[in-house]
Amino acid sequence: MSDQITRAFVEQYKANVFHLTQQKGSKLRRAVQIETLKGKKGYVDQLGSTAARKRTSRHSDTPRMDTPHARRSITTTPYDWSDLIDDEDHVRMLIDPTSKYAEAAAMALGRSMDDAIVEAATGTAYTGADGTTTTAFDTNMIVDVQVRWPGVTAANCGLNVAKILSAAQLLGQNDVDLDEEKYLILNARQINSLLKDEKVSSHDYNVIKPLVEGQVSRFGGFTIIPCNRISVDSNNDDKVLFWAKGGVALGVGADITTRISERPDKNYATQVFGSMDIGATRLEEARVGYIECNPTSGPTGA
Repeated sequence: MSDQITRAFVEQYKANVFHLTQQKGSKLRRAVQIETLKGKKGYVDQLGSTAARKRTSRHSDTPRMDTPHARRSITTTPYDWSDLIDDEDHVRMLIDPTSKYAEAAAMALGRSMDDAIVEAATGTAYTGADGTTTTAFDTNMIVDVQVRWPGVTAANCGLNVAKILSAAQLLGQNDVDLDEEKYLILNARQINSLLKDEKVSSHDYNVIKPLVEGQVSRFGGFTIIPCNRISVDSNNDDKVLFWAKGGVALGVGADITTRISERPDKNYATQVFGSMDIGATRLEEARVGYIECNPTSGPTGA
């Protein structure tokens, strides 16, 4: 069996897992900024905005604009996955792009990647020169105001068009670049609520209908990504996340690594192993928010 585990064999399996993780395993990797890190902890340096001075006289002194600098730290966490294969025929299947072993590894690693991104979006970010200053999520980026129906707040009804437009307005008020890709992350419950909104069912809003089949779609300036791994708030309301791509970063200390080897201690069964070292952080409070959505009510609260 050992002569079957060639370098090309291992590289092909690695390529399959890596491809699947990007395309199927992780739903959110493509929606965030990717930072390559060296070591356990890395930093993302940022420049703030300044204002130009109006010149009011001839030959005036040259102004100096002190551009604000900031940085966010990302601490990576190692993840691993493995399985044992006894049957020789199953070993040969590993290089098949549709291999169930490759899919299992990709899905497991991808779910962990998405969990890290989801947690970082509304969690505590670490800032400052050495990354030890804590920065909390900005509660002004929560869509919890009254929506279209009088007396109905965002927290006591499910996702609807009005809430999505309110989220887009928040990003617009924060001067997020119109050309920057924006994402809305919602679970099956909130897809169901959204599809019940009368505006979604009308002809003018039928761009959302791919969601019926679980497909990615666009609406209200957002690319909508179905993902059941979003969390709930203290009231057990779903936190439907939205962000501009530059608002969240995935730090990659070590991208997906795979190994295939024999285990003498397991009667020379073949061990299939996968690992990665990743972390995530919110980069800017003004670019990240969430919509409070009741998990049991429809778009009008009924």
